[in-house]
Amino acid sequence: MTVPVHPLRREGRDRRFDLRATALFFLLLAIILCVLAFAARTAAGIVERRPLWAGALLISGVAVAVLCRSRRRRFSAAAYARRAARALEEAAETASTSLSVAAAGAPVAAPAGTAAAADPLPSAAPPAPGHGEEYPPPESTQAITVPLRPGAEERTECVTEVIDYAELDPDGFEQAIADLCVRDACRDVVVEGGPGDLGADVRAVTPDGRRVIIQCKQYCETNKVGSQDMQRFGGTCFTVHEADVAAVVTTSDFTEPALEYARQCGIVCVDGQDLQAWTDGTGPSPWERAGVAP
Repeated sequence: MTVPVHPLRREGRDRRFDLRATALFFLLLAIILCVLAFAARTAAGIVERRPLWAGALLISGVAVAVLCRSRRRRFSAAAYARRAARALEEAAETASTSLSVAAAGAPVAAPAGTAAAADPLPSAAPPAPGHGEEYPPPESTQAITVPLRPGAEERTECVTEVIDYAELDPDGFEQAIADLCVRDACRDVVVEGGPGDLGADVRAVTPDGRRVIIQCKQYCETNKVGSQDMQRFGGTCFTVHEADVAAVVTTSDFTEPALEYARQCGIVCVDGQDLQAWTDGTGPSPWERAGVAP
């Protein structure tokens, strides 16, 4: 894949006044206000002529809103339950391994003077924050020190967690991408996915100070990211979010028109193979693909 290069963002860019866009905005606003006024007048007439019907419709609307809210909370509770079960399972495996090592007479703790952990498995990761919340600073949980037999030197290994992105829900996929940013020493990592995010699902600041805006596309292998998706993201990533590095990360692939548009605008395209390489640590991150000097 050709690595797109986006020029450095200039400070104090001039934003010209667009008369056509402004007139269209006020025209749409006037239409919306007229529709709202007509709806309010119709509702007032219904209440005046059919008060019983109006009361029944109001009660039905409240019931539907409460039902949708409770269902959304149920889904959120199920996600937290899965995370808690996964954390308990990892803790149980860690305790079982520690007991087995202690029973065999192997050292459980690392010698004094070392700052690495002694457990052969990393502890359970804290739950990921919700939308709009900043992630805590990254902790050194990737490199661990494994004790060998008595008298032998310690060795350091990198633990790579196997993630199946296809099994995650959309929120979980966005949080997984944010976790990769935290792992690679980014700061101010925030998940912004949801209605009204204007394409910025994850935003972060790289170690060299660049502002990264990432849009996450969790698609199946047969559904590729098209040029329309890329154009919608390209219309906001630089002008609205003022990104130094804009990237689209997907579990599938991109169409040729989408890749051509990304090359013209300087958007980094990360397909499923590139995402797996980034996850495993064998491939570069999106901001390293951009090739923009800090």
